[in-house]
Amino acid sequence: MSVSVPWWAWLALSAAIAAMLAIDLFLHRDNHVIGFREAATWSAVWIAAGLAFGVVLWLWQGDEAAGAYFAGYLIEKALSIDNVFVFALIFTYFSVPAAFQHKVLFWGVIGALLFRLVFIFVGAGLLETFFWTAYLFGAFLMYTGWKMAFQHGQEMHPDRNIVVRTVRRIIPTDSRYHGDRFFTRVDGKRVATLLFVVLIAVEATDLIFAIDSVAAILAITTSTFIVWTANAFAVLGLRSLYFCLAGLLRRFVHLHYGLAFLLAFAGIKLILSETPVGKLPIPLTLGVIVATLAVTIGWSMVSTRNDPDRQQS
Repeated sequence: MSVSVPWWAWLALSAAIAAMLAIDLFLHRDNHVIGFREAATWSAVWIAAGLAFGVVLWLWQGDEAAGAYFAGYLIEKALSIDNVFVFALIFTYFSVPAAFQHKVLFWGVIGALLFRLVFIFVGAGLLETFFWTAYLFGAFLMYTGWKMAFQHGQEMHPDRNIVVRTVRRIIPTDSRYHGDRFFTRVDGKRVATLLFVVLIAVEATDLIFAIDSVAAILAITTSTFIVWTANAFAVLGLRSLYFCLAGLLRRFVHLHYGLAFLLAFAGIKLILSETPVGKLPIPLTLGVIVATLAVTIGWSMVSTRNDPDRQQS
């Protein structure tokens, strides 16, 4: 797919993303605890923005570009739910006060956007230059899908992450929270707080998720503009999605099978693109994504409907 995008479109998109992030930061400057109603409202805003951009893309670039965008947006949104699982584990492990979780997620999203931007241009460049990288990316996605299906739910120790341990060795840290500050002074020395350690754990985790999600969308299209916009609009709603789903996560007991299947499907799709079969049709990809999510979420909700422990928020 060839999508011609002028420089001003990239500039306008970047300005819009920056403006939305600034509004979000301003409205949450008081570190209040995010309730379900507020989170649901913001989730609706971010989803509406993502869908509206898809309509704009359809009017501007045609139905093929819009179809690729919506497929990428859906798969990224689905994989974001797994991010939410991990964020909940990190916040529980470090006992992060509810009032400070939004700030960590806000700066975590900034890092996520930067990671994805780099991976998108590198990945798209490799796929367009070396045909065999499609086989490598495809095999990686299928392996990741297998791990998600059969190694999901293993005990997690964020403080053992190599990035977190490296940062703790390089930067003096205090093992306590000091309000919403990432850095403070203890005995006259400037040190990082425990909240900064949590932020590093979130960023390190999202670095891994970024590789998976970008590779999955590149299986749909190598248009950097479409891949970037699908990622950006899905990631922008990650914070509100966390506060919406935090109480429902325990009911999505089978969702990881669906996400694993989608990763494997993206891997197969990427490999087939370099064979006589060619790229699978966008409508087929959209149908597979929607059907997989509907089946696994429905299966999860039915399986836990009579389990009082799972239904507690």
